[in-house]
Amino acid sequence: MQTLQKSIVSAVICALAWHGGAAAQASAGAAATYEPTVGQSGKDVVWVPTPQALVDRMLDMAKLTPEDRLVDLGSGDGRTVITAAKRGATARGIEFNPDMVALARRAAEAEGVTQRARFEQADIFESDFSEATVITLFLLPSLNVKLRPTLLDMKPGTRIVSNSFTMGDWQPDESVQAADDCSAYCSAYKWVVPAKVAGTWRLDGKELVLDQTYQVLSGSLREGEQVTPISDARMDGSTIRFTVGSQRYTGQVSGDAMQGTTDGKASWKATLASR
Repeated sequence: MQTLQKSIVSAVICALAWHGGAAAQASAGAAATYEPTVGQSGKDVVWVPTPQALVDRMLDMAKLTPEDRLVDLGSGDGRTVITAAKRGATARGIEFNPDMVALARRAAEAEGVTQRARFEQADIFESDFSEATVITLFLLPSLNVKLRPTLLDMKPGTRIVSNSFTMGDWQPDESVQAADDCSAYCSAYKWVVPAKVAGTWRLDGKELVLDQTYQVLSGSLREGEQVTPISDARMDGSTIRFTVGSQRYTGQVSGDAMQGTTDGKASWKATLASR
């Protein structure tokens, strides 16, 4: 009787092992044949692939180099990350759908870029991507606006390129179309994260007051009783430009200090007095 019971137990174990192996093979096969459908639901948006022509234009727009670290928020099938990696950049995709992540990883392997392209299954709103020098995204305007505070806190000079959708009242620095005959999702917008300079600065014995709305500046330069409004003032990453009277100031901001030249000749320096 004990021998019969042992035989039955052994048979059950073998059957379970066989079925488990078969199930694993079936699951692997299903993963390998996964094909996303245009318009399928995601966590916050439906999936629509970015045309390769627009991917290329977006990376051109970002002036991507092999020294860059790109992060694609909502990386989908991985084509932006893979294209960036093929250009020599270090690229990372953050995607909520695990099937899409697996699909992108297989595509990266097929393209031979797994050393420079990686994908992770995560929520972009709970992820740290502060290491990026370039951010790409294809999200709805409301999600872009939700991300905006995080993006504005990134290192000045970080380039952000969005497929089709803007950032609310943060006006883009540049926009392009992928092709004249493209019918939908063919535009891209670029922003450069500006250094934060709003406040009062001491500039070579004068008082420079700056107000800031994203990359656009306004304010005045006071010398004694004379107050002169500044004009044509804006930030380009950590580069500041403004005009006082007939003099054009150009300089670089580094924390609580900035320095540069006027009309490319005389040098100037300023330190932050208060925000």
